[in-house]
Order: sequence, then structure tokens, then C-alpha cells
Amino acid sequence: MNHMPDMFQTYDITGGPEYGRKHLPELRAQMLEAGLDLFLVPHEDEYQNEYLPDCNERLMWVSGFTGSAGAAIIGGNSAVMFVDGRYTLQVRQQVDESLFEFTKLEGGGMATWLRENVKPGQTVGFDPRLHSPAALTKIRDAVSLAGGDAKSLDKNPIDAAWDNRPASPLTKVTIQPESLAGKSHADKRAEIAQSISGSGADAALITAPASIAWLLNIRGSDVQCTPLPLSTAIINKDGHVQLFIAPEKLSDEVRAHFGNDVSVQTEDALQDGLAGLAGKTVIADPNTASAWHVDALKSAGAKVKSTSDPIALPKAKKNAVEIKGTEAAHIRDGAALVRFLHWLDTEAQSGEVDEIEAATELERCRRVDSSLRDLSFESISGAGSNGAVVHYRVNSGTVQKLERGSLFLIDSGGQYPDGTTDVTRTVPIGEPTQEMRERFTLVLQGHIALATVRFPAGTTGSNLDALARYPLWQAGLDYDHGTGHGVGVFLGVHEGPQRISKTPNTIALEPGMIVSNEPGYYKTGEYGIRIENLQYVTEGSQIPGGEREMLGFANLTWAPLHKDLIETDMLTRVERDYVNDYHALVWDKISPLVKGDVKAWLETACKPL
Repeated sequence: MNHMPDMFQTYDITGGPEYGRKHLPELRAQMLEAGLDLFLVPHEDEYQNEYLPDCNERLMWVSGFTGSAGAAIIGGNSAVMFVDGRYTLQVRQQVDESLFEFTKLEGGGMATWLRENVKPGQTVGFDPRLHSPAALTKIRDAVSLAGGDAKSLDKNPIDAAWDNRPASPLTKVTIQPESLAGKSHADKRAEIAQSISGSGADAALITAPASIAWLLNIRGSDVQCTPLPLSTAIINKDGHVQLFIAPEKLSDEVRAHFGNDVSVQTEDALQDGLAGLAGKTVIADPNTASAWHVDALKSAGAKVKSTSDPIALPKAKKNAVEIKGTEAAHIRDGAALVRFLHWLDTEAQSGEVDEIEAATELERCRRVDSSLRDLSFESISGAGSNGAVVHYRVNSGTVQKLERGSLFLIDSGGQYPDGTTDVTRTVPIGEPTQEMRERFTLVLQGHIALATVRFPAGTTGSNLDALARYPLWQAGLDYDHGTGHGVGVFLGVHEGPQRISKTPNTIALEPGMIVSNEPGYYKTGEYGIRIENLQYVTEGSQIPGGEREMLGFANLTWAPLHKDLIETDMLTRVERDYVNDYHALVWDKISPLVKGDVKAWLETACKPL
């Protein structure tokens, strides 16, 4: 039986200035012993996950910073903290500015700083397990140009200095049954093996835990919000897999599930496993494998084929069983959202409810479904000006009330055995202004354009991105985030290789891929607007009178759009019909799952414009 914690999301963020005050001297003592002038501390860990286990929160340990993107360079008498634009306020709350200088992660980050600040003869230490080969090449080049020496370390000095470091997670691995996966792991291994062989390689090193979870039809709970068992694997061109994982995580049932074609070894045996690939051509994804992995393969005498993880694309193209499961999960999640939106439209209109209470209420609504395993990410619960912070993380230090006359933005999701959800709704608290209504409607028009587009095979997400921005652009407005990301099925809520973004992307959208559709608008210091549904790419079909088959999108998310924010006169007839048809489907799918006042509210919320 799965034990459900009392609360998935915490709001008293750990970290803070005292971390740097206490831990910087301890790290510097280790650096002195290792002969280092500077030491690099990225946020990333050995697995390149979005969420880290507590034992790998090295950046937080040395600085007190808890954001999901950042880095630090520690010197003997100085320290520099790098964060992106999302965290310029948070870093000043959590990191002691008398100990750290703050600078931007954008514009070259650590490599640019090293090139400009390293002094001739200085030694710059790094842990090769925490850097990708491409990032480390830039770092090495920068240090060399400055006249310094970049030193690869066998032992991370933070790990040596960290007293009472949390143990590595040892949660039990579970089986993702074929009834939900849609394909046996034997069939998946055969498919990937054929891909490896076809590329001229002998094996592939798989360092992304999500790829391993998909390949072997397993899940875990080693990290927050994503059901991953932390592990590494080698899959050979004959389909045999060597899995490097803590054996304590595996039950007899899981071992039987693996069968004879999956051999299990400890994580400490990985170096020997890589050495066993001597003379072979091995695929290693430069975006997920670390420099340590690549160096170990080269040292063993393997030929490294630097190309994409061969599992990433097959994992992204969901099969019919996975689509059916995620559709079911989204309907149940939709019922939770409707209960919550009813609460927002009634009790939360008082002006006395705060962001934490709102996020907690949404989690309570989701917990009605006993299949809920976790949140899919920490809810973005932004009232008023906090809603304009795109990746705002509500906490007890920044919490605001949902004041009347403001907008409230809630971006959230759940992890269910049959699907992963991610949805954003924007709700007025009290009476919205005319400007709020107009800008919400512009966002809605972009959302509808992306939901209804038809496109030929070979189209990428970057080809479609402008559709969602066009109405905003015509008003002189825009937003500074991507329009859509891939989503897994009971896996990561952010999944590649496809995406919808201004940033060029060469991965064509293919049937079965799930993407988000989330245009937005953010007025700094006042409010934020985002509308997000998940949708999946449908098989090609002929448009009457057309000459080519066209792909399209099918919607997954079912929750009302707040009609008080829609300026109906701005919509075309087609756009108005879309909203009315969407709301009719929300009613059909969700009304059987709610009752009483919630059902009566839903009926009103879904009436035609």
C-alpha cells in the first residue's frame, strides 16, 4: 500500500542566509586541503533531474538558495551566486549578500565569469559528475584563456565537508503494469536495441532516470513530484540491460519482473560496467550524461557516439493505452479542479484567503482521488503581483492574500498511476478591470489558435509558437516563457524532446506526443494571466478539399475558463463556438463526478457565452 504524506507541498522553505555563514568556512577548509583557489557549485546533481533528493542539494547547503536554477563559484575570500531572472528577489531573501556577490545566470554564466576573473596560475576545481560535457568544455576553455588550471576532482569537497548529510533515498521500486504502460519492457528493449544497432552503435549509456523508468516499466519515489527510481543503465544492441541501482530498492517481485535480460548491479559497479565497453561504440547523450560518464568511457577505450538518448523520442510518443490512461486521469483531476474553482468563486472571494490556503485547498481537493501519488510540481499559487512572477513559489515569507479587485493565478498538477496533469487557471477575485478582461481574452485567443491548428507532418513546435502569441503581438504585448513543454505519463511533468517555443527546435511533433498549451501575460507588480491545458498530437487526417493529411491536437484538460474574464465582443464566431463547445464537453465529462452546490456552480460556469 502506498503511504500518502500529510502534505505534498511545504511552504516554509528551508535554506536561508545562515547556511552560507555556517558552511562557507567548512567548504573553504576542504578547498584549501585540495589546493583549490575556486570551486564550482552547479545546481544540477548526478542525475540531471528537475527535483533533487535532499542529499544532493549542494547549492542550498553552501548558500541557502533553494531555487531550481542557479550556480555558485566559491573562492578563498569571495563567492559569486548566479541566478536567472525568476529568482532575483528570492536570492536576496535567502543568501547573505555580505558573503556572496549576485550576478545573472544568463549571458554566459559561470564560463563568462571565469574567463574575466580567474587569475593566472589559479586552480579551479569541479566535480565532473555535475557538469555536462558541453558545459565543461566551455568552463575549461574559459579557465585556460584566463591562464588558470581546471582541475577535475574525484571527491566533491562539499560532500567531504557536509556533516550529517542526508542518506541517498532508498524508496522501493514499483512496477508500472503493462495495462498502463501499453507495452512490455521486453518489447521496449527490443525497439531501443534495434535503434542502437541501426545507428551503428553497440550499446547506449542511459543516465536519465525517466528513460530507465519508461524502458523497464518501473517507477519509484526517490525525488519529489516525479516518480523516479534513481539509477543508471547500459542497454546493449541485443536488448540486454545492465541496471545500476541500490539493490535495497528491489523486491523479489520487481526482480522477477525484470527477468533474465536485465542484470542488476550496485551503483558503485558503474565504473566497471563502463570499463567493460572497451572497444565498443557507445551512445551517450551530451545533454544528460555527465562529463564523468564520457571521460570514463573514453578512458576505457570505448568510442563515444554523442547523440540523443535513444529512449527520449519513443517515450515522448505515447501509445494508445497511455493516451487512454492519461485521458482518464485528466477527467478525475478535472473533478478536483472543479471543486477547487467552485471554492475560489465562493469562499475565497472574501479577500481573506491567502495563497498558501488556496494551494492547500487544491491539494485537498485532489486527495479525494485515492490514486493520487504526488503533485507533479510545487503549485504556483500567485495572487496579485505574485501572479506576475512566472515561476513563483509560494512560501511563508512572500505569501499574499487573494484581495478583491485582483487576479489569482494557480498552476498545478497531479501524479496518478495512469497520467500526469498540469493545468493553469486565472480567476478574478471580486470585479476584474476592463484591462484584465481584455488581456485575458487576448491570451485566450492565442490558446484557442494553438488548440485548433492543423499542420503537416514534419512541423516543429517552434513553427507553431507564433500562433499563440499573435493576438498579444497585435496589441504590443508578449510573454517571456515557452508556450508548451512535453509531459510524461506518470513521469516528468517537463519532458522532451519536443517543445513549443520561440527557441528553435528540430524535433517534429508526432502523434501521441503530449504538450502543454500555455500562453500568458504578466504585468509586473500587478497581476499575471495564464491559460494552460494539456493536449496531444493526433494522427493525420484529410481536410475536406485538402491535398495533404494534417495532424492536429486533442484536448486532455477539462476545467472551466472563467467567463467573467472573457470580453465576448473581442471573440470571433469561431472562437466563441470553441469556448462554448469546450465548456459543453467539460460539463459532459465532469458533471457525473461532482454533486450538490459544486454541480450547480459547474452548470452555470459551462453555460454558453
